[in-house]
Amino acid sequence: MAAPTPTPRKFLGRLSLPERRFVADALRTETVGGVLLLMAAIAAIIWANTPLQAGYESTLDFHIGPASLGLDLSIQHWAADGLLAVFFFVAGIELKRELVAGELRDPKAAALPVIAAICGMAAPACVYVMVNALGGGSLDGWAVPTATDIAFALAVLAVIGTSLPSALRAFLLTLAVVDDLFAILIIAVFFTEEIDFVALGGALVGLAVFWLLLRWGVRGWYLYVPLALVIWGLMYNSGVHATIAGVAMGLMLRCTRREGEAQSPGEHIEHLVRPMSAGLAVPLFALFSAGVSVSGSALTDVFSRPETLGVVLGLVAGKTIGIFGGTWMAARFTRAELNEDLAWPDVLAVASLAGIGFTVSLLIGELAFAEDPGLADEVKAAVLMGSLIAAVIAGVLLKLRDRKYRALTAEEERDDDQDGIPDIYEMDKPEYHLRMAAIYEEKAAEHRRMAEVTAGAGREDDSPA
Repeated sequence: MAAPTPTPRKFLGRLSLPERRFVADALRTETVGGVLLLMAAIAAIIWANTPLQAGYESTLDFHIGPASLGLDLSIQHWAADGLLAVFFFVAGIELKRELVAGELRDPKAAALPVIAAICGMAAPACVYVMVNALGGGSLDGWAVPTATDIAFALAVLAVIGTSLPSALRAFLLTLAVVDDLFAILIIAVFFTEEIDFVALGGALVGLAVFWLLLRWGVRGWYLYVPLALVIWGLMYNSGVHATIAGVAMGLMLRCTRREGEAQSPGEHIEHLVRPMSAGLAVPLFALFSAGVSVSGSALTDVFSRPETLGVVLGLVAGKTIGIFGGTWMAARFTRAELNEDLAWPDVLAVASLAGIGFTVSLLIGELAFAEDPGLADEVKAAVLMGSLIAAVIAGVLLKLRDRKYRALTAEEERDDDQDGIPDIYEMDKPEYHLRMAAIYEEKAAEHRRMAEVTAGAGREDDSPA
């Protein structure tokens, strides 16, 4: 007897209702944060290219903090090491949730976005290395074009007025989560030079206490916030980038729901902290990191120096080729069928949108060229230019399919029986069809009544005066 033919898996298929709601809530906050991020970046560029430039530079260099604890840092360092720890804390929670309850919990379903994300980081790095190997530039910035900024990408969607179907949005979010994971590993492995093992040991002890408190079910922000600050301070003094502390604490939170819980502790804390991250921490980081010269010569240098050209090409071409090529090959070899409502050009558009690298790319640029501030600023300008070009290309590609996206989104959100659940999730429930039958019967009765009234009025009009 022949073995049954396996049913092909759907790529970019419909999300479950809980997952769709979670993705919608998360992306709604990120979209608002992305718009604030965009405004902060514009403000930084204006501030750094006007007569107020001296004030901008003095603000960046202003030091504050307890020197006795090794934390007498400049405002720019507080933004990169302190504020971004909040961003990476949320990223850690997102990653944990994806691994235990989201798209990454099933290895077969996770294969496509993970392969796409890995290829989407490897290809830009290869493009950068190739450009700089041929042009005689520094290879230190190979990691700069590897990161995707989900908030900035969503801000572009908000600005151009395009509404992506939930499957494409979830794919973009999953790409960004895996992207953040590898960015964290890159920062931890390649940008840690000297380690203070005493401070690192203290940070690890603090993390162990943090984990034990969570395991014992201890509650109270007044315990966790001071402990988190101590862990962060020790991690900073250890030589390991301080944002790693935020990731580690985020990964420790429980993201699975127990009986009677509307939200897991991780989801609850993410719901509280995400607005602070997207609306405050990341925009402030952008304000103090994106202020670069945009003079004609500076923009010309972006395309003439191998380091900056490698960043631009890595973001614009490397990201798109890597994500689209990785997705297509993974789908081909795993025999996953693309959702019939979408097409491969939709994947290409999302891949080009992922070329918008901002927050983490700026951070890695600062770390990679810390010894050469001038080149670091030029690399930042390259990140901005590459992200702008990727945004324009993605905007054009998405606009070509905007009518299709709006129709799919409207179908996903249609709720004719007004029970709070989209109709597309109730097609296999008899109760739904009975409710719809009652609604249509009521409408039919109303139309029959209106027809009788109209006919009666017509007879009166035809009668002689």
